[in-house]
Amino acid sequence: MTNITVTRSSHNPLLKPSPELPWEAAATFNPSVLVENNQYHMVYRALSAQQNYEGQIFNLSTIGLTTSSDGTEFNSSPHKQFIVPSEVFDHYGCEDPRLTKIDDEYFICYTGLSAWPPNAKSIKVAIAISNDLKIIKKKHLVTPFNAKAMALFPEKINGQYVAVLTVNTDQPPAHIAIARFDYKEQIWDPDFWRDWYLHLEDHILWLPRFNTDHVEVGAVPVKTDKGWVLIYSHIQNYLQPEKRIFGIEAALLDVSDPQKIIGRTSKPLLQPVLKYELEGMVENVIFPSGAAIVGDEFKIYYGAADTVGAEASVRLDVFLSLLKNSDTKGILKFNKFKDNPILSPHEDQPWQAQAVFNSAALYENDQFYLLFRAMSWDNTSTIGCAVSDDGFNFTQLANDPIYVPRMEFESKYRPNAFSGCEDPRLTKFGDRIYMFYTAYDGQRPPRVALTSIKESDFFAHNWLWKEPILISNPKIDNKNACLFPEKINDKFVVLHRTAGHEIAIDFINELSDLNQENILLEKEAAISPNPDGWDSAKIGIAGPPIKTEKGWLLIYHGVSRFDKNYRLGYMILDLEDPFHVLYRSSYPILEPQMEFEKKGIIDNVVFSCGAVEKDGLFYLYYGGADKVMCVATMEIKKLLDVV
Repeated sequence: MTNITVTRSSHNPLLKPSPELPWEAAATFNPSVLVENNQYHMVYRALSAQQNYEGQIFNLSTIGLTTSSDGTEFNSSPHKQFIVPSEVFDHYGCEDPRLTKIDDEYFICYTGLSAWPPNAKSIKVAIAISNDLKIIKKKHLVTPFNAKAMALFPEKINGQYVAVLTVNTDQPPAHIAIARFDYKEQIWDPDFWRDWYLHLEDHILWLPRFNTDHVEVGAVPVKTDKGWVLIYSHIQNYLQPEKRIFGIEAALLDVSDPQKIIGRTSKPLLQPVLKYELEGMVENVIFPSGAAIVGDEFKIYYGAADTVGAEASVRLDVFLSLLKNSDTKGILKFNKFKDNPILSPHEDQPWQAQAVFNSAALYENDQFYLLFRAMSWDNTSTIGCAVSDDGFNFTQLANDPIYVPRMEFESKYRPNAFSGCEDPRLTKFGDRIYMFYTAYDGQRPPRVALTSIKESDFFAHNWLWKEPILISNPKIDNKNACLFPEKINDKFVVLHRTAGHEIAIDFINELSDLNQENILLEKEAAISPNPDGWDSAKIGIAGPPIKTEKGWLLIYHGVSRFDKNYRLGYMILDLEDPFHVLYRSSYPILEPQMEFEKKGIIDNVVFSCGAVEKDGLFYLYYGGADKVMCVATMEIKKLLDVV
């Protein structure tokens, strides 16, 4: 995305604490602005000097109100303490307001704290209503669950009130989501919210780029002729506090369906740089909370270092054009099966007692076949088989593996060393099914092994595999290999990972040539890691590519040099020239998020060796944390529409 020049106001900070006013003596920040009749109404979070509040010493948060005639001079206007604790749900503080006017009423959504110190159960969204911004006529608790940073859209959409809010902020992962209400009172109806929360995934606005990001709603959405502009907080490396990067970003949402993302930024508009953003109550933090269109400028109001309020602006036409033409729309994510994992270790069967993961996949004769890697307690890998009629519910075919280490090059070198037959990939070619796998003895470099079986024997469950051969250089680590399901330019095409970090491509005249007269996989061309991306450290294929009208669809795994997580993305390769990458996903399509993906033999890993396309649905099979087997799905059309 082209850089957008966002200019900080020379009047910053626009909002500063007032030592003479005890209720805002420590901080005034996170302002929300409403422009009405040439007046700028600003509500903001105020932090008192430390005080003894019901036997506890802390800075109490309340909500202040001030005005300006030009949108920059707020410090000289009177500051009024507008919303204070008065209910059980906000007894210990009122934080981070967002101001909206609909019809003749002003709505201020804010975070209410019902306990001190606050925790996830005591942090919820509340709303205050006023007719005149002088008196609060009513307050309500909104969410019965942990949430904050809610804003009402400033007009009804399709006859409904609409809100955008951040759910599970204090029990990550947090999600920005959309809620729609048929009538005003539904906004604070607990029954509505309980049902809404049960179906949270249906309401999510997918804005994080990575599973380690944290997003929160920033400003009340601003309507433009191109759509709704949503300014939001995007925190990178959220799970590593010492590496967190606080940024302000933007998304352009469809005017009639704000859950549809038209365009978005691919990097921060602003990050903490100046002294007032780096030093304060909380260092190195900026957080957006307000936005407005003034003339030909789009203004962003934000809190800096949780101490002062500031403003920055960008030319509206340039901003909208870049958002509208962004190549970063909604970020595709596979839908994980709700009953994952689909296969788990069997402690009563020694060969698969420690792990069941990383399966090859095949669909034939109306059945899904998974050939999974199984690992015993002494770290020996073998291969088992499971079948399913629906792609989700699998039954193992036998109580024994269907493929075991047979050769010296895959037999254990020393007790308890990792060894055996790892990470199979299957390709049906003619009347044979070829299986590539990693052969490892626990001492020498892992190598690519190739075996095959007659199709008739495979489906009759007669496991008469051909003796395997090694087809990669004995001196170089090589794994993650597969065969394209058809020849290209009258040659077989093999993908593999040489030297441990990139996807290599080789053309082979005949598979029977491999390992004859020292003919081994080399590297005619390669696809390398993206040095600044989610796949910056190393990449490797998942399963064999699937042929589509747009190109060869190749799922691949990538490892980040920043957090070492294994994630999955995809590429589309030219049908006639697979050296030519037509598309490569800028962001992962699957990440370790569930506990069984984050904790296992190797933490924070999703790793695939196979997928199936059936009736337009793409079934992606993957291992979680090198321990269990899982599945996720997506319409294949969504993956291909990018080309």
